[in-house]
Amino acid sequence: MCGVAGVLAGPRAEPPDLDELKRMIAMLGHRGPDGYGFYRDERIGLAHARLSIVGLAGGFQPIHNEDRSLWISFNGEIFNHVELRRDLEARGHRFYTQTDTEVIVHGFEEYGPAVWSKLNGQFAVALWDTRRRDLWLVRDRLGILPLFYARQGDHLAFASEAKALFGGGRIAPEFDPARLSQVFTHWSAAPHGSVFKGVESVPAATAIRFDANLVPHVDRYWQPDLSGDSSLANISLDEAADRLEEKLLDAIRLRLRADVPVGVYISGGLDSSVIAALARKLDTTHMHSFGVRFTDAGFDETPQQRLVAAHVGTEHHDILCGPQDIQAALPDVVWHGEAPLVRTAPAPLFLLSRLVRDSGIRVVLSGEGADEWLAGYDIFKEDKVRRFWARQPESKARPKLLGRVHPFAAVNGQKDSPLWQAFFKRGMMDTDQSFYAHRTRWQNTAWSQRLLTADVQATADAAAFEAHVAAHLPDGWSRWSPLARTQWTEIATFMTPYLLASQGDRVAMANSIEVRYPFLDPEVDDLCAALPDRVKMLGLRDKLALRRVAARHLPAEIGHRPKRPYRAPMTSALFGAGAPSYVHDLLSPDALARYGLADPTAVAALAEKAHRQDGRMSGEREEMALVGVLTLQMLAHNVFDEFPQRVRQQRDALERAEIHVLEDCLDTARSTAAA
Repeated sequence: MCGVAGVLAGPRAEPPDLDELKRMIAMLGHRGPDGYGFYRDERIGLAHARLSIVGLAGGFQPIHNEDRSLWISFNGEIFNHVELRRDLEARGHRFYTQTDTEVIVHGFEEYGPAVWSKLNGQFAVALWDTRRRDLWLVRDRLGILPLFYARQGDHLAFASEAKALFGGGRIAPEFDPARLSQVFTHWSAAPHGSVFKGVESVPAATAIRFDANLVPHVDRYWQPDLSGDSSLANISLDEAADRLEEKLLDAIRLRLRADVPVGVYISGGLDSSVIAALARKLDTTHMHSFGVRFTDAGFDETPQQRLVAAHVGTEHHDILCGPQDIQAALPDVVWHGEAPLVRTAPAPLFLLSRLVRDSGIRVVLSGEGADEWLAGYDIFKEDKVRRFWARQPESKARPKLLGRVHPFAAVNGQKDSPLWQAFFKRGMMDTDQSFYAHRTRWQNTAWSQRLLTADVQATADAAAFEAHVAAHLPDGWSRWSPLARTQWTEIATFMTPYLLASQGDRVAMANSIEVRYPFLDPEVDDLCAALPDRVKMLGLRDKLALRRVAARHLPAEIGHRPKRPYRAPMTSALFGAGAPSYVHDLLSPDALARYGLADPTAVAALAEKAHRQDGRMSGEREEMALVGVLTLQMLAHNVFDEFPQRVRQQRDALERAEIHVLEDCLDTARSTAAA
């Protein structure tokens, strides 16, 4: 993984100066601590911060093709680079590095934009075509890695993180109230945006070509198709497990390719445990594993983690996370995440990636993606029960099936209560609505908007978020099964914009750690999409094919465990007697008034309740509202109060770092003209 930044000038605009590029890339030093590189000509400046994983020697960027007509600043890994390189060399291409990065420029030279579909990897690409004066900004199929851009007059700035856009000085940070309100409903801004005004995100599976006049030409080069493959309609569960295991082994084999050691995350759940077991089958050398433990038993999975680590034979490392650890990590998490959070779950993962770094490991495998592609989340069960109940809405027996959903929540009989049933009955009859399953979640989170100011609330437009998502629905989507439609929505609105960002790239790269996701391999995903629903979920039994794989490699206790969503303590860690001082400071009337984003009266009432109850709130939506407002205030403090100092500190640090590539065609041209 690395950091990408740059500025493209319009035909009558001045090119970016080198110092601007240095200020931008300095803000991404955490993404690439191994050195920096720059390319500049009369139209563009490219900057790069490198985290060395493949081709350790001589792989610094920007990298070019044979005649230097293509230049790339690239963040990510191309896992099939060995095979692609072999093919390109056979076609006459000459390589000057051993990196996977160079495969992209030669691949583009050979195949043009069709190359994006040939890349098996996780990537964010800035590719400059000097002949056509085209800039390509491209993200991988599922948006694992971030890439933002913003237009300012006759210049287009782009970077891996928004802070680099602001660090250059050309773009000023300003919140977009409508997108902030989206976070307080959908957990993130719409997939094409950010919470900052004018700062856009390249969508997943999308290549944007900016021509010589900075006009964008957008191409979505891939779309998940969960309609199923008729040739697999009669596949048995064992056959499905065989195919899934084969594809997972191939995916893990590719993701073990690195010039540094590769470790594994072990959460104690099914998904990461399967990845760890299959990784050990392929790599019998010394392997490290990592996990998070919690002092609060309600969140802890220590016995399962240690059971898996002992069974597969890894050297296991873990951190014990308590309230004070979450308190200490949260400000850093918000700084790196660049968005308010409605949960504290990213904080322990930030600490986990720090443990990985301190253990001398740079790359880890994770089990993310299995729940989305193989129907492991409770939202899929909710959808099935609610649709079943909707056929007989007066039934007394059907709603009792909700007692089998969320096995780790709503204890003490609450799942049989009228309140629990009323919650899931809202909108139950609207089964034809496009986002039927997700509206329950969105409506619950939207309660938190009452803590925002009236002006921000007035910008709230849930229909706009949904309209954007609906505009990208695949052909034939309405004919898919309800499960397939819910899976697609989960991938598009939760996994890509929230999970892979807030709990993935941002907290890992904050500590210069690369996380790789075998379940997000294209071959694995295409198989999962093609499999019939019955080998993913039968009745309310989930991830059947994966559980069958687990039965071959793991203790039965792990393979049979019900899904336990990863969560972390929220208000219990941040409010009450042990509350950190920043809670009082950021939620004080003066601080709330200074930023003008949250309503002081509403916040004070809910915060006082949380303190009075020592953080033990009766409902999760109250917890999400408080965490959301607290982290919104943190973010405002970061970008409006602390940012200038951080820019200076990061810029000073860059001056002490190594610059490995400095290709300044503009200065060369000027020197030649002067001579």
